[in-house]
Amino acid sequence: MRLSTKSRYAVTSLLDLVMHSDEGPVSLADISIRQGISLSYLEQLFAKMRRNKLVVSTRGPGGGYSLGGSPEQVCIADVINAVDEEMQVADKDIANGSPTYEPCLTEQLWEELSAEIENYLTTISLADMMQNDEVQALSRAHDLRQQRQSLI
Repeated sequence: MRLSTKSRYAVTSLLDLVMHSDEGPVSLADISIRQGISLSYLEQLFAKMRRNKLVVSTRGPGGGYSLGGSPEQVCIADVINAVDEEMQVADKDIANGSPTYEPCLTEQLWEELSAEIENYLTTISLADMMQNDEVQALSRAHDLRQQRQSLI
């Protein structure tokens, strides 16, 4: 399965937000620098995540975004479902219900695999991801990138 860019960037940016939220709301500009994701793309993703109550925004000086719940309560599937319409292994060229729609021989296999992947992603929370040693090391490296950018 290949996740869409929207899904990958949403999970990455939300994980970055959680890892840097100890000092208050996190700006999208900071996430953009640390993760190398365009600011305008982040604005679109966070608008969807705000509508789905995954994040809350704070306006004004020192404003930014905070997680809408605890990291233990937000699973990776929630994030993906907030920004993507469906989590599927394979795209269907013609929508089910169309007069010219014909199911493929392996359609049930792909639908079951999609369901299994979604079930798996509901078992992984942002808190679980934060405990990963590789995620922590990459976060430190991205923090250094942001510090270098701010010196320029």
